Amino acid sequence: MGDRVYNFSAGPSMLPVEVLKDAADKMLDYDGAGMSVMEMSHRSKPFEKIIEEAEANLRLLLGVPEDYDVLFVQGGATLVFAMIPLNLMAGSGKADYIITGQWAEKAYQEAAKLGDAKAVASSKEQKFSFIPKVAPGEFRQDADYVHITWNNTIYGSKYPAVPDTGGLTLVTDMSSSILSEKIDVSKFGCIYAGAQKNIGPAGLSIIIVKKELVGRAKESVPTYLDFKTHADNGSMYNTPPAWCIYIAGEVFKLLLARGGVEAMEQINKRKAAKLYDFIDGSKLYTAPVVKEDRSLMNIVFVTGDDELDKKFVSEAKAEGLVQLNGHRTIGGMRASVYNAMPEEGVDKLIGFMKRFEAENA
Repeated sequence: MGDRVYNFSAGPSMLPVEVLKDAADKMLDYDGAGMSVMEMSHRSKPFEKIIEEAEANLRLLLGVPEDYDVLFVQGGATLVFAMIPLNLMAGSGKADYIITGQWAEKAYQEAAKLGDAKAVASSKEQKFSFIPKVAPGEFRQDADYVHITWNNTIYGSKYPAVPDTGGLTLVTDMSSSILSEKIDVSKFGCIYAGAQKNIGPAGLSIIIVKKELVGRAKESVPTYLDFKTHADNGSMYNTPPAWCIYIAGEVFKLLLARGGVEAMEQINKRKAAKLYDFIDGSKLYTAPVVKEDRSLMNIVFVTGDDELDKKFVSEAKAEGLVQLNGHRTIGGMRASVYNAMPEEGVDKLIGFMKRFEAENA
């Protein structure tokens, strides 16, 4: 690692060293173009190849069926919170949301501005420590879609399985879990994700949407916010976030070379199991999320003493283990162990946790 730290940030998060080194080598001259990707026209042949390969490799990694569009857009998942109801609240104007964390709540609040959004279940009163189980009959049968947040970055929980919506279109925010575990894309009408956790730099969002759901937006919807605009123009209606797409594409190539999503899932399960097993056997640390709903990507834990938590974060930083502070809304600690976090980073964290417990328990 050299002078690099182990960055446990929830996002923007660490990127694969191999990708960063290769991008640095090509910063002044990308494959003989005589310029950086950041400088070249998005209409040029080199960039057309970059974006086409990125889409093809993402489809390969996730097994995206042919009847789905893959869109690269700007604005982060926060913009997509609004794009979802603007494009999909096209029938009854109703949508049902399951609230499992702050980002799920923000997505719901955005939809509530634009139509009849209903929070059908929430774990907020229990500090989002579990994923509510909702039976198909609890959803409004005429809802245009059901929205869930697959992995909850702040609170460290995730869906253990795809919920049964009784045939209603399922939409999910996978910002902090995409490419970390195998998923069946065909079970979702729309999957979206901000890039800055498990894909690439901030500034890019990826939307995977069933083609039959594209083209439903009202004429009053702003052009950029209409899925059809991006689907019809190969994600290049306007200048796309070119550098972000390039880095994402390089990450996709690396994941394929490492065995794809299935291989990453096994590594991620092993990393998470190591950390959770240590926490569960500890006398100092506790993980507040119920075991069956624990995230593979964002592992939240506390000592029960705010001052001790702050001491932990400070001393960990001195050892090159950075960004371990929990989200400002809940405190404690959070280790985000996305695909780019090597297993030795988790091992080093556990070693530090053992020493800290021996000195402070």
